[in-house]
Amino acid sequence: MSEYYNYIKALHLIFVITWFAGLFYIPRLFIYHIEAHQKPSPEKEILSEQLKLMTKRLWYIITWPSAILATMFAVWLLILFPQWLQQSWMHIKLGFVVLLIAYHIKNHLIFKKFQKNEINYTSNYMRIWNEGATLILFSVVFLVILKGTFNWIFGVVGILVLGILLMLGIKLYKRIRNKNPKA
Repeated sequence: MSEYYNYIKALHLIFVITWFAGLFYIPRLFIYHIEAHQKPSPEKEILSEQLKLMTKRLWYIITWPSAILATMFAVWLLILFPQWLQQSWMHIKLGFVVLLIAYHIKNHLIFKKFQKNEINYTSNYMRIWNEGATLILFSVVFLVILKGTFNWIFGVVGILVLGILLMLGIKLYKRIRNKNPKA
């Protein structure tokens, strides 16, 4: 069965990529929905209905199936190579996967509320929330690529610096947007 390793790994990576594509875009659609909700009628209703449809298609046609298939191929890889479970980098990676699944489920709960037009978030909060998937992605990619050579000090500092840069970028964008509302 190990002769199929590269095919299984390739499919795992493809579905991880499409899963992350959905996780990157869904909060962006939430932001648009929040902003549409603040517009006057009938624009508010028209935009909200269109955004609900787009979000539903993204979530159920791309994101959920990708999450399930990425997980299935990951489990298959672990069945083929159970020795990976004895390596500390894999334990840490699986910890990040648990965080990713929690992030996915939280997005699902937000999605369900937005489908009912229950908007309890600000667009600024959702911009910050949107960076959760980015931080997880960076963490997992560096961990998987560097494995045993991963230096925890540089890794932790790097993720913190990335988080700070993302927050500064969000603040800068907000400042630019407040000066030019059409940006």
